Amino acid sequence: MSTALRLGEKLEKLTWAGGTAHILKEEIDRLQQAGSLSIPKEPGGWWHQYVCPHHHAELVFDSMQVDAVQFLCPHGCRIEGEAYRGAWLVFKHQSLARASLQSAAIFAALGDKSYAQIGKRLLVEYAEQFPLYPVHPEAQSWMLKGRAFHQALTEAIWSTTLIRAYLLLRDEGVVFEAKEQAAIDAFLGLLAGSMEEYRHILIHERNNAENNYTAWLNASLSSVYAARGEQAALEELIEGQGGFKHHLSIGVKADQLEFEGSTYYHVFVLRAYLISAEMAQRFGIDLYATTGADGQSMLGMLEALADLADDQGALPALHDGPLARDPYAREIAEIAEQGLAIYGIAGLAPVLREAYRQLGAAGGEQLEALLYGAGESADRAPALEPRGSRLWPDAGFVIGRAAGNPLSFLADFGEHGGSHGHYDKLHLTLMHMDQTLTPDFGMVPYGSPMRKSWFAETASHNTVSLDGRSQAPHEGRCVRYEVNDSTVYAWLQSKEAYEGCTLNRHLLLTGEWLLDWFQVELAGEEPRSIEWWMHPAVQMQSEQLRSRDEVYKLLIEQKDAASAAAAAVSEQDLPIIGQFVASDSFDASAASQLHASYAVGSDPKLHVSNPLGSDPKLQVSNEDPESRTSIAIGSTATVFHTALAQPGDELLAVQTPGNSVDPSRSLTAMLHRRNDRQADFIHVYRAGSRAELTRISAQEIAITVPGQTNSSQHIQLTADKGLLLF
Repeated sequence: MSTALRLGEKLEKLTWAGGTAHILKEEIDRLQQAGSLSIPKEPGGWWHQYVCPHHHAELVFDSMQVDAVQFLCPHGCRIEGEAYRGAWLVFKHQSLARASLQSAAIFAALGDKSYAQIGKRLLVEYAEQFPLYPVHPEAQSWMLKGRAFHQALTEAIWSTTLIRAYLLLRDEGVVFEAKEQAAIDAFLGLLAGSMEEYRHILIHERNNAENNYTAWLNASLSSVYAARGEQAALEELIEGQGGFKHHLSIGVKADQLEFEGSTYYHVFVLRAYLISAEMAQRFGIDLYATTGADGQSMLGMLEALADLADDQGALPALHDGPLARDPYAREIAEIAEQGLAIYGIAGLAPVLREAYRQLGAAGGEQLEALLYGAGESADRAPALEPRGSRLWPDAGFVIGRAAGNPLSFLADFGEHGGSHGHYDKLHLTLMHMDQTLTPDFGMVPYGSPMRKSWFAETASHNTVSLDGRSQAPHEGRCVRYEVNDSTVYAWLQSKEAYEGCTLNRHLLLTGEWLLDWFQVELAGEEPRSIEWWMHPAVQMQSEQLRSRDEVYKLLIEQKDAASAAAAAVSEQDLPIIGQFVASDSFDASAASQLHASYAVGSDPKLHVSNPLGSDPKLQVSNEDPESRTSIAIGSTATVFHTALAQPGDELLAVQTPGNSVDPSRSLTAMLHRRNDRQADFIHVYRAGSRAELTRISAQEIAITVPGQTNSSQHIQLTADKGLLLF
């Protein structure tokens, strides 16, 4: 099914390919001149430890460096230590494997034999060194241990890059001398033995065949079998327990999302599948159209990504996964190029553009384009049809889009996600066509303690918490989902987040506005602090914000995902820096309105792939308690936010850690809380101008757009059908 062209043919048929090949050639030249194309004799460690212990940002890696014992934080810290060096070595080994593949691609494209020699030398040196790396003595106990790295998983990924370099060189007629071939054969033999052993452990001893590890062990073995010409072994791998077809059936939900509910691991597994398919194609075996037991397919997985992306092409950081980092952007580019070339999925064009934008290669001057790109630039970025709403009933996500409204939403109600899940049920991501306003801010490298102390916690998401504690790991449900020509309605429910607590989130999107009615009911007699959180990626503007100096106490608990048992282990203070005061007007229920707005879109600093804003903390003067906050960001679009404040409600501005790219640059969240046994958090969002909220009764509100004739619409909350729009 693949329609891949040989690289020499691409230069003849595609006008951009020659320029890209020469840019990649110059990159290898710079690495060669710097002396950095020399393989380390030390094995790599665990890359997740490559994170600043002070700022919790990923440390800087420069592929031009020959060696390093000090590691630079983006804020200027210089970090030393064995764990950091081990992590740096992971990046170095991976960059050298990429250099081998890139050199092979340059030779295949341009015919310059010196680059074949560079690719070949790196490959042979690794083959000779691999048996000298020990089975890693310093790996953590839970890991499947590798030789060249702490993790066999990292080794599997790295090995596919090297083997693809070997196969490409061989395809282009490069001959390996007997000694070189013997070293490569020994490398392939050792690699196959360890990958087969770890597959046995995962599939048979741990009964964990669905693990994302398995997909990569399969990809590594597929590459080995392709390199050794072992078709029977490959066919057995495809058909057997834990093999390609079985893993597709158990590692991916019937609605086409990877079972952990993580966008990052969805991309991770899909990339492994595509490598396995590439290797199978060498034997004339077509895996590109293969389907799992419930219809799962690589086509469906790619289409799911096209649907999940925001209008800029950025993928949401659902559950564990980075908000943005260069290696991830390369992975996205690799699968998006293939999604366009093999399957013709037009919706992946913005995803590809955004990946290249993050890499500073807006024209796609990357190895992924040369290897997998097909068609001219216009063909790789086709005109897109408007996207509709979509429900993923098995994975537990829903996207709402309505014609004429630049706002859309993404909500999470599904499974916890196992070790990569967050305590975030009923989380809401609010998107504007120019920028995602309230994203999930992603996950820091796992070596940072902030993985568990903030980024997985409920309070870091746009949902509800109780008493400063996070939700239990659990699964919610979608009670009702309706789409018609003018509206999208989703009723999401959770009954296991807290004992005796029912959460109902009602999201109603029309062509004019988005209504978020979040109702919380407690079964007990005692009132509790019910806390609605919203984390905008840009600064709030509000004339109703006054300074306040207090703290919110976040309780960090060590949870057992299997039993949902939790014990408080620490407490974290988040500064409350402001309070929204009520307007002078009240409706019949004594509720008042609070207004805020957010400038989105034109400032590149506001994009989720970069640190957010020049100063993401709300500027509230402590000298004047009546000071007003007004922030101009020079954007072309504004989202207006109206909240209904009932008597007894508090709306507060809370200073929180930043996003996972740079947690040290604090952000400001809105906290709407009520100490009671029941709460209705009613918020409406509109682009361009604000909407007004009026509470008519306990179960009925009106939404009006000032200046629009006959704009008032009544919404009633019913027990059986949820929201009804009049």
